[in-house]
Amino acid sequence: MGTPDFAVPSLEILYNAGYDIVGVITAPDRLGGRGRKTVIESPIKKFALNKELNILQPPNLKNKEFVATLKELNADIQIVVAFRMLPEIVWNMPANGTYNLHGSLLPKYRGAAPINWSVIQGDKITGVTSFKLKHAIDTGSVLFQKEIPIYPSDNATAVHDRMMFVAADVVYETVKAVDEKKANLKEQDDSLASHAPKLNKDNTKLDFTLDCKTLHNKVRGLSYYPSAWFELAGKQLKVYESEIELLEHDYKAGTVISDNKSYLKAAGSDGYLILKDVQLTGKKRMGIKDFLNGYDTSQINEVIDC
Repeated sequence: MGTPDFAVPSLEILYNAGYDIVGVITAPDRLGGRGRKTVIESPIKKFALNKELNILQPPNLKNKEFVATLKELNADIQIVVAFRMLPEIVWNMPANGTYNLHGSLLPKYRGAAPINWSVIQGDKITGVTSFKLKHAIDTGSVLFQKEIPIYPSDNATAVHDRMMFVAADVVYETVKAVDEKKANLKEQDDSLASHAPKLNKDNTKLDFTLDCKTLHNKVRGLSYYPSAWFELAGKQLKVYESEIELLEHDYKAGTVISDNKSYLKAAGSDGYLILKDVQLTGKKRMGIKDFLNGYDTSQINEVIDC
């Protein structure tokens, strides 16, 4: 069970290992492109079609026909990688249970966006966890965990792209252990739990009253999607890359400074966040020199509303 690119290596490693994959469950096709007339299939569906695997695309996981079809597959185990929240009638169906692959070292960063929040918080280590699903989200018993470094130059996309291959190895080890009846499950310590809530417009906005390292980590943790942002002259400016200049100043937090040619920076509490790669509403993403070349800096508000 999975949908995006992140899930493909996990399906591929199980397929290549010779496991009998009786079904692949993924999101329904959607319409996109110009005029929303192009049918877009999920990366998981594309892989499954190529390998001639049985595909199910239920719009509703509680649908009686889907549940009946799933039961007929008589799966020994279900593996979930980057999919939707499952109802109990689905996750409790297989004899050997349903195992989820989560992008953090649980119980740290339970929730929808673990990779992003780990980078936002400035962590140097993250990882993946396989665990057996139960009622409360991301609280099930842990089977395997594997650490992954977060380098200072990493953004969330870089971590994601490395993590999906580590995740595939852990998925394979999980299925192998369950198949061989060697699964040694360990309960999570709820007192150590932290949360990684879904990203939205409010929690992705930059607050320039904070220190520059915190601001820079937020840019890293939200790049390239959905991206950190602030309002510049009445329009949303997304920030994809930044640098830090630690320097005492007398500017009010959020003051925007530019030489109109090569740099644009905003004052934080202990220096400046230097903007390197941005996108203004209605424009394409571009480096800061190209952005300034086509932007009238006289429009800039002196101080951003923090």
